[in-house]
Amino acid sequence: MQNIYYETIKRLEQMKVQRQYILGWASGYLGNPEIEEQRMTDAWQAGYDDGKARSTDEAENWKE
Repeated sequence: MQNIYYETIKRLEQMKVQRQYILGWASGYLGNPEIEEQRMTDAWQAGYDDGKARSTDEAENWKE
């Protein structure tokens, strides 16, 4: 696993970003399939999209 993955998760946690965004980001970054529609939140979807794109552009919008 690349350090960028761990560093990004740590930075998102320090920024106090919502947990659902972080979980979505990790899933997108790792290339996991999307979760079921009934479990998906807007924060998770934003994180998933950012993770797939290898960015954190939406993170500021999902602070607790």
